[in-house]
Amino acid sequence: MSRELSGRVALVTGGARGIGAAIATALWKRGASVVVADNGTGIDGRGEDENVAHDFVTGLHERAVAFTDDLAEPGAPRHAIELAQSAFGGLDILVNNAAILRDAFVFKAEMDDYEDVLQLNLVAAFEAIRSAAALMREQAKSGRGGERYAWGRIVNVVSTAGFYGNYGQAAYASAKAGLVGLTRVAALDMARTGVAVNAVAPFAATRVTESIVPQNDAQAAYKDEALAVDAAYVGRFVAFLASDAAQRISGQLFGVRGRQTYLFSQPRPVAQFDLEGGSIEDVDAAVRTTFEPLFVPLETDLEAVSAWPQLTPR
Repeated sequence: MSRELSGRVALVTGGARGIGAAIATALWKRGASVVVADNGTGIDGRGEDENVAHDFVTGLHERAVAFTDDLAEPGAPRHAIELAQSAFGGLDILVNNAAILRDAFVFKAEMDDYEDVLQLNLVAAFEAIRSAAALMREQAKSGRGGERYAWGRIVNVVSTAGFYGNYGQAAYASAKAGLVGLTRVAALDMARTGVAVNAVAPFAATRVTESIVPQNDAQAAYKDEALAVDAAYVGRFVAFLASDAAQRISGQLFGVRGRQTYLFSQPRPVAQFDLEGGSIEDVDAAVRTTFEPLFVPLETDLEAVSAWPQLTPR
């Protein structure tokens, strides 16, 4: 095992299975101590099994503890961070990965389901960021890790559903889009402290991937390919973002899909027109000539991404 992250302490939410487990393992293998926060719930947020997290950390043997409270409950993210402090002396790396799905077309969706998804996927992530950011500021003042605090990292696991959209995923996409915006704000707010904040949209075989109900042949093909992608690639890139080498990188949106790693653009103006007064017809003409050639297609990531990388881990 390499030891690039020796001395660091990480909290990975939803860290006992799938992408979360790949991230927790990658950080642990590089020397970090890890708090794995996972109550063993289903992908819809119903039911729980605390053995999921306990069994996972037992497999790591050392420098790992389980936190099994429901992170959707107010105060639970803060308590997970307090566990990191009591067990390992602080917190340097926060990975917000925990998420649930309750899919439905917007004309059939229930408000309770929408709110429950946002509560875990976005509100709990904010509570974790708020508590971790305050602690990291204190650690910077106390000289943790050196004269200049360079250990602080926050990584938000987002989804292409948040900026492509996806059928029936109003709640999930809303939460993940909000998490992208939260990433930018946290990166700005924590820049002076030296804490880097980034977002990663993963493509890998998970319970969520397995739950996809394809709406067409392209989506069916995408699902088949996605189920062959090892989540270890995501873990490796998050470990890079947590390393000294990535201290300068903040406020960015990445994607990891097998061996392929993406940097996504973020919304900025790409065209403009100026009109003084004018009719609806004038506006329509300007839109048609200036904006319409640049419109983003109404497609999901499953349709937009057609070519797959080699999938065998190295």
